[in-house]
Amino acid sequence: MKPSAAVLLAAVVALLLVSTVRAADDDCGSPESAAHDRARAKPLKIAAFFSILVCGALGCSLPVLGRRVPALRPDGDIFFLVKAFAAGVILATGFIHILPDAFENLRSPCLPDSGPWHDFPFAGLGAMVGAIGTLVVDTLATGYFTRAHLKKDAATGGGSAAVVDEEKQAAAAAAAAAASEEGGEHLHVLHTHATHGHAHGSAALVAAVGGSEDEKDTVRHRVISQVLELGIVVHSVIIGISLGASHDPDTIKPLVVALSFHQMFEGMGLGGCIVQAKFRARSIVTMILFFCLTTPVGILVGMGISRVYNENSPTALVVEGSLNSVAAGILVYMALVDLLAEDFMNPKVQSRGKLQLGINISMLLGAGLMSMLAKWA
Repeated sequence: MKPSAAVLLAAVVALLLVSTVRAADDDCGSPESAAHDRARAKPLKIAAFFSILVCGALGCSLPVLGRRVPALRPDGDIFFLVKAFAAGVILATGFIHILPDAFENLRSPCLPDSGPWHDFPFAGLGAMVGAIGTLVVDTLATGYFTRAHLKKDAATGGGSAAVVDEEKQAAAAAAAAAASEEGGEHLHVLHTHATHGHAHGSAALVAAVGGSEDEKDTVRHRVISQVLELGIVVHSVIIGISLGASHDPDTIKPLVVALSFHQMFEGMGLGGCIVQAKFRARSIVTMILFFCLTTPVGILVGMGISRVYNENSPTALVVEGSLNSVAAGILVYMALVDLLAEDFMNPKVQSRGKLQLGINISMLLGAGLMSMLAKWA
């Protein structure tokens, strides 16, 4: 999975939304009024473009630049707290912002009564498909990259590494036995439980295949960061085009502030995953640029089609609602399984009560603040 796949996905999403302009002659629920003032809306869209661009770049770059600051390194306590906060933001984005919009779109009175849209919760179906699809991609990609990495090691003399690994395992077993004889059984049980909890889901697949712990973590974080970016892309294109196509200044004003904060904190979560994935500099720059530019480019596309795009046409409602529901499923899965559970079950967190309490509070704070933004966006 490469950044080019995310570029292709963004292009497909934008093409689907732009193709709905053919249905612009349907004016259901979108009468012209004084509020729909294109002249007043244009400067706000330009401000939104630069505000979202800067905030997204700042949020995504902070964890990457923080590698030079000891307190912000991936193994530090502050990094765990920041990542938990960002994961709470992503979780609230899926549940509070995207999924309700999908239900609203796919249950809109502008959709024909003769269709199936009013008889079945398609938004829930889309969210389920998005979550299951992410699980499938997550496990298959992790398994593929792990096997490829092990084959490469075997071809370059990985046999000696296996011997070293066996020696380390034997030494660890001897140390555990000694700890048990001295009455330290409870420490061994705690470590085993924490390690078992850390190897959940597709991480368990990596553990079963083999390889060093550092290699397994790198593979996992690379898959997580790329799948997370794919999920963010879908939503970012939609909100960008919707904002750019809007003519209502009273709607755009609160969106500029809300989406700027949204992009910053979402970028922090993605940036944290990128740091842990240990990508090369070129890949890091590519992923950050793509994340930062997706929503602003969507705004430009929306501005270009604003005169013919009708967000209340049946075609637009179905396309936008379907994409939103799938994006919600992806983000909810990623937030719970690959971000929160991955860190909450980390042995370092499990063995420290204060850090465990801290990341719980940080997660709830992020989810709570992002939920509050739903009042304006």
